[in-house]
Amino acid sequence: MKQIKKLLTRRKFIAHVSKAFFWFTTGAVFATFLFTSFTFIIFEKINKGVVYPGITINDIDVGKYTPKEVEGLFIKKNEAIEKTQFTFSLEDNAATISAKDLKFGYDQNLIAKQAISLGRSDIFLSNISIVSQAYFYGLSLQPAYHYSEDALNKILIPFTETVNKEPVDALFNFQNGKVLVFKPSEEGKAIDIEKVKEDLKAQFEKVLFKQKPQEIAIPISVKTLSPKIPTDKANNLGIKELIGTGTSLFQHSIQSRIFNINLAAERINGVLIAPNEEFSFDKALGDVSSFTGYQQAYIIQNGKTVLGDGGGVCQVSTTFFRALLNAGLPITERYAHAYRVGYYEQDSLPGLDATVYVPTIDLKFKNDTGNYILVQTLIDPDMQKLSVFLYGTNDGRSVTLTQSIITNRIPPPPDLYQDDPTLPKGVVKQIDFKAEGSKVSFGREVIKNGKKIISETFVSNYAPWQSIFLRGTKE
Repeated sequence: MKQIKKLLTRRKFIAHVSKAFFWFTTGAVFATFLFTSFTFIIFEKINKGVVYPGITINDIDVGKYTPKEVEGLFIKKNEAIEKTQFTFSLEDNAATISAKDLKFGYDQNLIAKQAISLGRSDIFLSNISIVSQAYFYGLSLQPAYHYSEDALNKILIPFTETVNKEPVDALFNFQNGKVLVFKPSEEGKAIDIEKVKEDLKAQFEKVLFKQKPQEIAIPISVKTLSPKIPTDKANNLGIKELIGTGTSLFQHSIQSRIFNINLAAERINGVLIAPNEEFSFDKALGDVSSFTGYQQAYIIQNGKTVLGDGGGVCQVSTTFFRALLNAGLPITERYAHAYRVGYYEQDSLPGLDATVYVPTIDLKFKNDTGNYILVQTLIDPDMQKLSVFLYGTNDGRSVTLTQSIITNRIPPPPDLYQDDPTLPKGVVKQIDFKAEGSKVSFGREVIKNGKKIISETFVSNYAPWQSIFLRGTKE
């Protein structure tokens, strides 16, 4: 019993001591809080309207500064660099603006507002913590910078006007075995304003730290804009990209020849060639006569230049031949003209022509790409230029064409004048240009996946030819 009483007495003692310790500690904490709060209130009144001591900005002690004094400090720093020149450049174009006009520098108003606000929030304990840290250990405030986005955008306007281009979605309308409407997608581009802003902001510390005028170069970045509908998503035939291009000029052509070139180009435009199909130019073109819309123009017949239906069609077959060469496609049938025709050498070396005469003389190739090939033609009436574009799937083949080698040269005969009843009397127009007879050859090599799949030589034997002039006889 005595031991139990002693144990109970000891427990009561411990309980009394614990209770006393609790109230003592609570009182001490409360007293400390009251003291700290009282001290902070006094400290706050002493520093009313000024930045609390111990606060620095860029290693500058702004404690006891009024907001106006903080503003004035950074206004002076901005004045020191206002003659700094920023040059924004893209390729050969550049535009320069001063730091003053760009309003580039410290944001003195925001800095002053941030400095005076430190330790003056609505959270009392947070204020005590911030002020105590600043007073005993120091507190560094990162300065705020600014520039005028309006001024930046204005100086970039000339660049955006020349560079910015919206992406173009692909169009593909296939009906009755022919593509009636085709437009490949095009990537757009635009000045990367956000990147320019980032590059400008990256200059803040560099410029402001030196506190003197400088020359700052900022390259303008351009970003690519993707179309919503790329070419390969507009169809399921493998028409994805350009795989070959051929061009030719037909300057100095008579109007009926130009008409026939346009008509023949229109007839093969939109033609689809299936995988493994052997394409026939004659078959795609169809009948060439006045019944199918062709006009009379000068053709080569029996070694002479004479009026005939469809003169100028060979301009299209020649251009098509060049597209096939550049695409690396296997050409299974091709014939050169009887003599070197001046039209086909206006922008090309000799030997790169192909004549057709429906239905006996043809131009053929085999589509070995594994996907469809689409033919597109384009005529530039101002340049008098014809282009043939082949679209399909690029399978990685590369093409090398050698320079034309000319041998067996034979001088041209004297100039030839021919009467033309369609030209007014007294008008003389040259339609052919003198060319020496020759043998012309060039080679082509096509590589795919590191292997040579085509190695061939094209040989053309041309008869000598004189200049031919049309002499008007129409009264």
